[in-house]
This record gives sequence, structure tokens and C-alpha cells, in this order.
Amino acid sequence: MFDQAINDMKKNIKEEETSTLDGTVDQHGRPAIRRRTGTWFAGILILVNQGLATLAFFGVGVNLVLFLTRVMGQDNAEAANSVSKWTGTVYIFSLLGAFLSDSYWGRYKTCAIFQAIFVVGLVSLSLSSYIFLVKPAGCGDEQTPCGSHSSTQLGLFYLSIYLIALGNGGYQPNIATFGADQFDEEDSKEGHYKVAFFSYFYLALNLGSLFSNTILSYFEDEGMWALGFWASAGSATLALVLFLLGTPRYRHFTPRGNPLSRFGQVVVAAARKWKVEVPQSGEDLFEVSGKKCSNNGGRKILHTHGFKFLDRAAIITSKECTMQAKECHNPWRICPVTQVEEVKCVLRLLPIWLCTILYSVVFTQMASLFVEQGAAMKTTISSFHIPPASMSSFDILSVATFIFVYRQMFWLHPCYRRVLDPLVTRLRKSSPRGLTELQRMGIGLIIAIVAMVAAGIVEHFRLKHPQKTCTNCDGSSSLSIFWQVPQYVLIGASEVFMYVGQLEFFNAQAPDGLKSFGSALCMTSISLGNYVSSLLVSVVMKISTRDEMPGWIPGNLNRGHLDNFYFLLAALTTADLVVYVICAKWYKYIKFEGINSEDNNGEFRV
Repeated sequence: MFDQAINDMKKNIKEEETSTLDGTVDQHGRPAIRRRTGTWFAGILILVNQGLATLAFFGVGVNLVLFLTRVMGQDNAEAANSVSKWTGTVYIFSLLGAFLSDSYWGRYKTCAIFQAIFVVGLVSLSLSSYIFLVKPAGCGDEQTPCGSHSSTQLGLFYLSIYLIALGNGGYQPNIATFGADQFDEEDSKEGHYKVAFFSYFYLALNLGSLFSNTILSYFEDEGMWALGFWASAGSATLALVLFLLGTPRYRHFTPRGNPLSRFGQVVVAAARKWKVEVPQSGEDLFEVSGKKCSNNGGRKILHTHGFKFLDRAAIITSKECTMQAKECHNPWRICPVTQVEEVKCVLRLLPIWLCTILYSVVFTQMASLFVEQGAAMKTTISSFHIPPASMSSFDILSVATFIFVYRQMFWLHPCYRRVLDPLVTRLRKSSPRGLTELQRMGIGLIIAIVAMVAAGIVEHFRLKHPQKTCTNCDGSSSLSIFWQVPQYVLIGASEVFMYVGQLEFFNAQAPDGLKSFGSALCMTSISLGNYVSSLLVSVVMKISTRDEMPGWIPGNLNRGHLDNFYFLLAALTTADLVVYVICAKWYKYIKFEGINSEDNNGEFRV
């Protein structure tokens, strides 16, 4: 009995000292101990951090279009374009953050540095608004216009908001991936948690913005801009402090080095041997020995067909390696199969990524034209005024509801799946877990089309109920702002399928040395969506403006045809859906050595 107790004690000690299987390390660079690091303790800290940081970001972003029109004096089209460009810049900076994270700094250091920049930008915006932008005091509401601003004041304002863009943009793709790093995907239990984390991450993002879209939005709409910005700065500071407090418990992947040089080596090595015949199978191609790939320390990727011209980089000739030892002497002449497959993976991801950009054009309307449309509707219930930007709360509630319903239906409870089998049997053939990420993203596009049609119908009826007088277009229609609820709810539902699916898809399909880059692809599609939206608005205004016609999106929406713009977006998204289905059917999933994931053989079915 005593011996049994000793054995149990040794077993418990061994379990406590068991390292993770995915190669993560602790803050000191030692192998991460499973029971002392990561999992939901670290994951929850990161989720709370994300919620607070999102509250801070949307405390600025959600009402920025109104700040530009009421405080900075821009018209509706100019303000919508400014917001689109700013939001686009936020997500362009995600590429910078992902590059620094994957190559040199690691995700933890990158998150900490960019969060600090984010706080500095918010404090600068709060100070400038309090001291000289929102003058005279109380201006910036619906009735009181603000005065003009000097070029120095304008410069400080733009410096502040673009510091916010830099800080939030560099932080966002890394915090999602860093949170996923806290779960060992080579452990069956933690692997399940890792997939669930992305849904909860997007839920935390939306719950964080709920406070911004309701309480902060109300105060800012009433002209208390400085108060709203200070609240955002406080939230971002608290988020940074909480993030740093979790330092001892985090798991880390070491940076894999500059991916650009690895990609360049493959292209150069393949070009050097452009006359060499490519073998029919990958068995004769060069690969390093061992479980890990020596070029970046990541897992080996199995050879796939397609982009065969790149396989020349792994063909062994007497100039590069001896056939017996297979020792590589020059990475610019010969590359292992895994390195070649990294390039193939990125090339395969690009068409899928391009197809998500137009969805982001639809998504960005929620922060610009939806708000302007709401401001031109009846925004009062009795004597209570509803800030137009706060209507995005319905989007957040929709996201929260659909994330819960989706996880219950398609992952957690088989009883739900049995009820829905007649509806999704064909879709589920490709994955026993339920809908694949590609299928979910396709559903998101379909719902986005319906959302644009709904927005167009609401605008059509809003134009039929104008008020006789309209000074600044606020309250220029007798149609209640609550008619916008369906379009916000539909956008929320589409987000769950599109953006959660994107986070899971790009993280799972990116090679080990490019995980942050995978998350950045999701963010960058939002960025380019904002730029395309800005370009589309400019083109539509130029084409639709005639001698006596002010265009589809004029300052006074009662004189325009915003409904036509929404229907145009629905038509463009429908065409994008057709292209997406073709690309999704063509896509081949990444295959890691020694992992038999059902997603490796996933297929897009319609």
C-alpha cells in the first residue's frame, strides 16, 4: 500500500512536469510545462485583454464618422472615405506586426510593444480633443457646430488617430495567434480548446465593442467626445496591464526567421534549374531528416501536386548535394520540400483571401453608411434620442447569439447535429466535425448579400417618408431607425461564418513559421475592403453626379439614392460568391507529417 502511494506520487509529479508536445517554451526559453503554463488561465487573460482593447478601439472608431462631420467639418462622402482609409490603414499595419512577430520579436513582445503605442495614441487624442478640438465646449452634438482648426491642430489629430491605427493594427493579428498558442494542438483535449478559442475570441471582440457602441456612443453623440476618448484610453491601459500580469503563465513559439528570405531561396533555386525535368512524385525530392524542418524549426509539410515548377527547388543534383548524405550546402541552390510547400501554401491561400475582400466592403458599411443612414431616420422614442452608431449593438448581439448557436449545433452537442442532418448532410460529408471553414465562409457571403438587399429596401422606404425640412439631414425621415435592425442582425450573422471561419482557416492552413501572417491575412482583407469601399464610393459619386443630380450619396441623403449603392454591393458580392466557390473547390489543404486531420482532406461541396 505504501509502495502504491509512492508510485502515485511519482506519477503525479511526472504529469506535473510533462512538457507540451508542440514545441512551445516558457518565458525563460525552457520547454513549457503543460500544467504550469497556457490553457484557459492564459487564454481567459487574453480574451479579457482583447475585450478591453476592442472597447478602446471602437470607442474611437464607431463614432469617428460623426466626429469628422460634426467636429472636423467634413461632409458625409468625405467622412465616409476618411473612415474607410483610416480603418484600412489599421489593418495594413497588421502585416507589419505579423512580420515582426514571425521573424524577430515573437508574438508576446510584439503584442506588448504595439499595445503601448496604442495607449500613447489614445492619450494624445484625448488630450487634443479636450484642449482644442472640441471647442467651444459642448460642441459636436447635433445642434452646436465646432469652430475651425489650425493646421497644427489638424496635424496632431491625424497623428493621434494614426498612432491608434499603428498600435491596434500591429497588435490584432498577433493576439489572436498568441491566444491559440496557449493550447497544444498535438494534445487531443487542448486541440479541441484551440478551435473553440477562435469563436470565443471573436465573441470577446464583439462584447468589448458593445460598451463602446452603447454607453460611449451615447456620450459622444451628445458632444462629450473628450470623456469618451478618455474612457477608451483607460480601457486600453487596463488591457495592457492585465496582459503583462499574465507573463509567467504564457507559452511561446520562438520566431522562425525572415520568411521573405525563405521564399526568395525557393524562387531562386527553382529558377536556377528551370531546364531540369520535374519528377512525377515527391519521393525523389530533397528533405531534411528528423521530425522538424531545419530551415525554420517547424513541422514538416508533406509534398503536394500543383505549382510543380517550384518543385525544381528541391531537386537534388550533383551541384548542390551528395546523393548519399543529402547534405545541403547552399540554400539558394536547393531547398527542402517543406520550404517549397510553404510557398505553395501561401500561393493557394491568396485566391481565397482575395475573395474575402469584397465581403469586407460590405462589412465596412456598418461603420460608415449605415450610421449616416440611421442619422437620416427618426432617432427618438418619446424624448429619448438613440445615437445612430449605437445601432451596431444589434450586430454585436447577433454575433454573440450566432456564435453560441453555431458552437452548440455543429461542435458540442451531437443531438443538435442529428436534428439538422437532413439540411446539412451534403455539406458535412467533407468533415465529421461539421461545416468546414471554407463552407462557413461561403455561407457568410450569402448572408452578406441578403443584408445588402435588406439595407437597400429600408433605404427605399426611408426615401418615401421624408420630412418637409432638412437642415443637416438628421431626422429627415419619419421612418424609425429600428427598421435598420434586420441589416445589422444579418451582418452579425455573416461575421460569425466569415470572420470566425477566416481566423480558423488561415491559422490552420498557414505554415508554422507564418501563423501570425495567417491571422494578418484576415485583417488585411478588412483593410483592402475599406480601401475598395472608399474607391467605390468615389467612383459611384463621380458617375452618378450630374447637373441637377447630387449623386447617390450626397450630404442630404433625401436627395440621393443610397438604396442603389446597397443593391450594387449585393450584385458585386453575388459575383464574388461565384468566384469564391470556384476557388474553394480548387483549394488543397496543407498536410503536416504525422498528423491525420480530417481537415487535411477537407473539400468544398455545394
